[in-house]
Amino acid sequence: MLEPSSKMGWYKGWAVERKEGKADGKCLIEALDAILPPSRPTDKALRLPLQDVYKIGGIGTVPVGRVETGLLKPGMVVTFAPANITTEVKSVEMHHEALTEAVPGDNVGFNIKNVSVKELRRGYVAGDSKLNPPKGAADFTAQVIVLNHPGQISNGYTPVLDCHTAHIACKFAEIKEKCDRRTGKTTEENPKAIKSGDAAIVNLVPSKPLCVESFQEFPPL
Repeated sequence: MLEPSSKMGWYKGWAVERKEGKADGKCLIEALDAILPPSRPTDKALRLPLQDVYKIGGIGTVPVGRVETGLLKPGMVVTFAPANITTEVKSVEMHHEALTEAVPGDNVGFNIKNVSVKELRRGYVAGDSKLNPPKGAADFTAQVIVLNHPGQISNGYTPVLDCHTAHIACKFAEIKEKCDRRTGKTTEENPKAIKSGDAAIVNLVPSKPLCVESFQEFPPL
């Protein structure tokens, strides 16, 4: 794991070529050192699903959540979807330390102006009001795979959807097509019902306002 063994003379090691340069070695620790850190989606618009909202004496309202894409900075004007509340960020903190900017992956708390705790809730999404702000969805199209369900699922079925931190019942308005789980090719148009093991493209309608984004743009949402 840490240094080559004299008992494994037959093992010639590993080597990898990539545009960042060559890497090789014999041990696990060298393989770990050769892993390139992932690039964070800082160039995208800000998306921060709220995990909780606190009221802190002397400070005010503090929403808490993880930055999924983009950057969060003090002084920014943010919009909370789907309630469409816009306010200014006074300060951003992570682990009780003030930040000049929060990047994707950071779990932060941020203090906002003139918004009460009762106006915000878990499942809302914060975004930059000037750059592609988040919005609520009236309906959306989803790829659904039925792993285990006792009966058949037809139009009108309303399961609870856990999407980022939101937890909202969504109605199967229309099962558009059945598709092959592996290839994604359509196998049946407008099926009457789907059952365990099936994959389908379904139009879903949330029972309460919900902020959801396309997988191409914002995979975490």
